[in-house]
Amino acid sequence: MLLGSYDLLADDPSGFFRLTVLIVFALVTAVTIHEFSHALVANSLGDKTARRLGRLSLNPMRHLDLGGALMMFIAGFGWGKPVPVDPSQLSRGHTDTALVAAAGPLSNLMFAFILAIPFKTGALVPVSLSLDRVAHVMTGGLSDGIADILVLVIFFNLLLGVFNLLPLAPLDGSRVLAGFVPREHTVAYAKLQRSGPGLLVAIIMIDFALGFGVLWGIIGPVVRTLTTAATGY
Repeated sequence: MLLGSYDLLADDPSGFFRLTVLIVFALVTAVTIHEFSHALVANSLGDKTARRLGRLSLNPMRHLDLGGALMMFIAGFGWGKPVPVDPSQLSRGHTDTALVAAAGPLSNLMFAFILAIPFKTGALVPVSLSLDRVAHVMTGGLSDGIADILVLVIFFNLLLGVFNLLPLAPLDGSRVLAGFVPREHTVAYAKLQRSGPGLLVAIIMIDFALGFGVLWGIIGPVVRTLTTAATGY
């Protein structure tokens, strides 16, 4: 995420610092909402595992994964610490597992739409965080500062939500899809998903190193469409 802004570090260190603080805040908010929602839905469906392990909490430190946070901070794609789920404690097995998996991404999307209400109603005007704008983050008036914060929190919630709906392990989309796989094919599906983590990391690293933009090419149009739907811009 910050790769395109490293020039700002030399040109305007204070601008780079302000942007960094905002990105950290937005990331922490998005990941916390995401993982807490997994734990909340799992608990409501009968699985108390996450609650016993202290994951039914809005304390960010319960949910942050160092590797996932660094990846998202640097490259724009990442993850939080997975919430443990025991399917044997869920009354409807795969169906409830899919609901728990869907809770994280959907909570991010819902939270983003709620935060976008001031933009949708015209109470705030969203600012651009393009490279020609980053040096001026949090340098305007109060309403501009609030808009700066909301824009990044909305963006990262939409990004995290859409990214995690990709049907590739260990992302939530793979478990959501598993809820619709016929029982006779669950073993084959599980074997297929074992290659998911390696494939996902490979794609992220190739995008990171070579700038192919494969992941953003897939989820970017969805994020942009949702941003327009949420904010009206």
